[in-house]
Amino acid sequence: MHRKPLIGINADYRAAQGNQPALSVITSGYYDSIVRAGGIPIVVPPLECEDDIQALLKTLDGFVLVGGGDLDPRRDGFMLHPSVRPMDARRERFDRKLMHTIADEKLPVLAIGVGHQLLNVTMGGNLFLHIPEDVPSAIPHRDAQDKGHRHSLDIVTDSLMERVYGDGEIRVSSRHHMAIDELAPGFRVTATCPDGVIEAIESTDEQWIAIGTQFHPENEAASALDGRIFEEFLDMIREPDAVALVKVAA
Repeated sequence: MHRKPLIGINADYRAAQGNQPALSVITSGYYDSIVRAGGIPIVVPPLECEDDIQALLKTLDGFVLVGGGDLDPRRDGFMLHPSVRPMDARRERFDRKLMHTIADEKLPVLAIGVGHQLLNVTMGGNLFLHIPEDVPSAIPHRDAQDKGHRHSLDIVTDSLMERVYGDGEIRVSSRHHMAIDELAPGFRVTATCPDGVIEAIESTDEQWIAIGTQFHPENEAASALDGRIFEEFLDMIREPDAVALVKVAA
């Protein structure tokens, strides 16, 4: 690929309130990270028509699914936990259609935060709805005393996460109360918090670049190493044959 990759980003959505009109918004860290990694970000508002979503994705080289509010567990057959703060229904409808289409088309995807959770759910996994109750031994994953909400990370060898972080102490920006419980088929865990909570996953399908991080490499508190996740993602898009060789070796 001799041109810069075109990378889609799903915008968050906020419904109209009082005199405030409805808005599509996005944290600048996502598109700044794509630009720094050598891509061109394309911000995508919540579309309703599946044909439009499919047509749009055909123009892109990859997609970054952003973080945001919680997924509504009732859409996956679970009870609504009191701690859940669902994202706007319009965005969730779009995100779910978008993720299904990305999977059908095997479009390269980097899914972050709730995007990482949606990737797992879409592909057949499920979620803990509230870590303090579901994993009582877990450390706090929403540290009110730390603006960056950073905790350490344990990396699995022979993974993108190992290529990014290498050896040494790793701390990432991660704030959440939901997390992956059962991992989706066709994926492997590539990073966890020391308490065992899953923080990164990667597809084992040689034909699909699909990466999920519960932590936020685009966060303002992120390190230069965190930004390399975007660089690796774009490198994988530029050189898909090399990616297949890496997965076979793993």
